[in-house]
Amino acid sequence: MTQAEVEAFIEGLEDVQRAEAFGYTLFFVGDDRRLPFVTIADSDQEFDNVSNLDRDGVFRINIGVSKATFTTLLGDPGSENVDHRVLDRFLPHPHYSKQNWVCILNPGRQNTEPVKELIAEAHAIATARMRRQKDR
Repeated sequence: MTQAEVEAFIEGLEDVQRAEAFGYTLFFVGDDRRLPFVTIADSDQEFDNVSNLDRDGVFRINIGVSKATFTTLLGDPGSENVDHRVLDRFLPHPHYSKQNWVCILNPGRQNTEPVKELIAEAHAIATARMRRQKDR
């Protein structure tokens, strides 16, 4: 799955807004720009270089999922020493795993559907959060 394919899938979801900031591509639901549901990084930054994204063609998809999904997918994020440079494997986000963010670098064919499912879940969570805020 290429970065362009990931971005096209995300942008095909309902009411998605895209922004660029801090070296990331951020995806939000609606006009609320406080919390993205997915981000994509394709280069190292001063504050985020653990994935060695400056390798040719390497990108990292960061996805905010439910606690249940995070636990099912990864278990306890503090239970192992994680190599955040590995490709095509779901990992706890290097900085936001406590907020139930997962990541994957350059997902391969076997992870295309799981990536789409996780992105769809993150979109649904963000949509529900936006609706709750509007109902206040």
